[in-house]
Amino acid sequence: MALTGGTGAAAQETRAAQITTPGWYEFIDKLRELPGLILAKLPEDQRRDPWIQQEVGRLALEALTARSLEAISADINNPVFLPSLNQTLNVYQPNSDTIYKETPVDPAGSYRLRGTRGSLRIFKLGQMSRTGPDGNEKVVPLAYGDFNALPVDAAGKFDVLLSPTRPEGYTGNWWKLEPQANGLVIRQVSADWVKERDPTISIERLDRSTLRPRESTASLRKRLDELGGRTANTALFLVGTPGELRREGFVNKLKIFDVISGMGGLFGQFYYHGAYDLNDDEVLILESKVPTTCGYYSTILTNDLFETTDWVNNQSSLNDAQSQVDKDGVLRIVISARDPGVPNWLDTAGNSTGVVQGRWTDCNAQPMPTLTKVKLADLRRHLPKDTPQVDARERDRQLRDRRAAFLQRILW
Repeated sequence: MALTGGTGAAAQETRAAQITTPGWYEFIDKLRELPGLILAKLPEDQRRDPWIQQEVGRLALEALTARSLEAISADINNPVFLPSLNQTLNVYQPNSDTIYKETPVDPAGSYRLRGTRGSLRIFKLGQMSRTGPDGNEKVVPLAYGDFNALPVDAAGKFDVLLSPTRPEGYTGNWWKLEPQANGLVIRQVSADWVKERDPTISIERLDRSTLRPRESTASLRKRLDELGGRTANTALFLVGTPGELRREGFVNKLKIFDVISGMGGLFGQFYYHGAYDLNDDEVLILESKVPTTCGYYSTILTNDLFETTDWVNNQSSLNDAQSQVDKDGVLRIVISARDPGVPNWLDTAGNSTGVVQGRWTDCNAQPMPTLTKVKLADLRRHLPKDTPQVDARERDRQLRDRRAAFLQRILW
């Protein structure tokens, strides 16, 4: 019986090897090269770092997961807004306050978007043009529609048509679908994670039937054939940014970050960033005058792969609702690995190097903050005397409440 069983198992393995999913092995082969391609974009010393080598594997998995969702469900005829960036799909350096969702579209199609508006400060639809070969993707924002500017009914519901031209006689809400648009991106930005309420949204194509027949073998094969390249685009898109900042000399210094041109940034938003380099006994003090009028602002940290530092379990991000401005109108944020005992602390979470990034959104000014490195032991001498003290017990409570507030958002 043992011999028979062994022969049967061997026969099954042989048959399995002969009957495979077309394109699967080609897809696997494309993925084999990806970690090496990511490492090639990093400085030489980081390529040999065992810690970063493992983080490269995580980044590759994040990119694969994001693009796998797209390969399974994205459909211009039966669209759905899929998660694209978040605390798990930590690619493209997501803003910790933003929930991102996206879907491909046909620029000749007509789409209806409806749902409940919620109460977020920023809830916008971006029309994008995505082009570029593997690792050289370009994302150009074409237009943004503001859901907060739409009228809603008594239940807080909106309804808007997105199409190349307004239908004759149509009197409802309408946004023009740009002729170069091949993708839509939703940005849901919350500053007060406790009080603000996330919206809901659906999308449907109106110029095609809602029925979805069994997908053709050619279409399924195309999805699989493109998955490797799309995964590479995602993983390689911005991974070299921290190294570029260092080569340019922006270490513990900040520069303007142009993410509108070719990176899909939000109109009306001014970005700045710079690399940081800190020992365990050092801190960086970020200082900036706050604009007199401002829709939203935030500061976040990333690691050396441009993954946003875990903001769910660490206070590695602060926005205007979460931070305190001093009496002189200056925002002061302390960046360090060890808790400095001040309210405005950005936790590097064990990353001695990484990137500081900030944004001013819909503000009447775009000041460039300064960064000053000092010893942790000397920190209080560089802060206003009335800067509050946060003890370990209070910090623990804050971090737990922060985590709970974020996880109660509509994340997926």
